[in-house]
Formats: sequence, structure tokens, C-alpha cells
Amino acid sequence: MTKESRLKSKQLDEFFDAVLMLKDKEDCYKFFEDVCTVRELHSITQRLEVAKLLKIRKTYNEIEKETGASTATISRVNRNLNYGAEGYELVLDELIARDLKRNREKKK
Repeated sequence: MTKESRLKSKQLDEFFDAVLMLKDKEDCYKFFEDVCTVRELHSITQRLEVAKLLKIRKTYNEIEKETGASTATISRVNRNLNYGAEGYELVLDELIARDLKRNREKKK
């Protein structure tokens, strides 16, 4: 059983409903370009990349060099991986597997 999110609200439910209405990546680009600033999208995508690198056991120094993320950001993501709502776990294994497959195909 999952714990109740501290963020739960009517507005956030509606936002998530809107995201789930998006059909494809192109819809996502259009929607998030209007909803978020470039900086906000960069921060979100950077945290996801940090989470992937932490999951595959990269060091903080390697992650900092590869992503440009501060050690504070890396620590925050690491804390969420270990003690968060397990949201990253919903996608990380599949994203990592896809990255591995792409890298193998590039080497062929």
C-alpha cells in the first residue's frame, strides 16, 4: 500500500489528469513548453538523469561532471531514491534498460 502524498490537492490532480491526456512526445513538448519555463524543465530533466546515474552506481563526482548538477541536487535526489515516495522507481529500470539497448546498438 502506498502512503498518501503530501502534495495531494485538487489542482495537482487536475494537472496530472491533463498530463495523462497527452498522446505522445510531441504533445508533451507543446504542453510543457507552455506550462514550464526552460529552467524548470532543465531542473526536472537533470534530476531524472541524476537519479538514473545514482541507480547505476555512479559517484557524485562523476554525476556532477556528467550532468552539471550540484552536490546538493545529487544529495536531494539520492535521499528521494532512498526515502521518497518511490516515484523514480516507477520509471528508472525501463529508462536504464532503454539507454543500455541504445548504447549497444550504437556500438554495432
